[in-house]
Amino acid sequence: MKVVTSSPDETEALGARLGLSLRPGDLVLVSGELGSGKTTFIRGACRALGVTRPVTSPTYTIGHRYEGHVLVSHLDLYRFETVTEADWADLEPYFDDSVVFVEWPDAGSGRLPRPQVSVRLAHVSPERREVQIESGEPELLAGLI
Repeated sequence: MKVVTSSPDETEALGARLGLSLRPGDLVLVSGELGSGKTTFIRGACRALGVTRPVTSPTYTIGHRYEGHVLVSHLDLYRFETVTEADWADLEPYFDDSVVFVEWPDAGSGRLPRPQVSVRLAHVSPERREVQIESGEPELLAGLI
């Protein structure tokens, strides 16, 4: 499924619609170039999951854990070339009983569990983003459009 958003608010709203269908144990991989709206999309999903704290990119801290209606983990693997076994030991607790969002997931290839949803954002213009969303579980995408 491809959707074009015309503003950060629309990107956040799309993330919120996805967030409404997510449950603990779900993994959402979010990729795209710098500034494409990954954290904005995740912020919307977090709001739908009841998170009221500020949702910011965890690039320099690797991960944030938020409490909402459910636990939400937000990981950023930008600084990793690859996730080693030792790295995975540090990341694995973020997956316990949480909805998990992972930005820059390519570094975790082979270590991350199978995702329920994969999201790729791309610049169409300075204001517009193309958001491609895929899932092997169509019910997760039912409310997006």
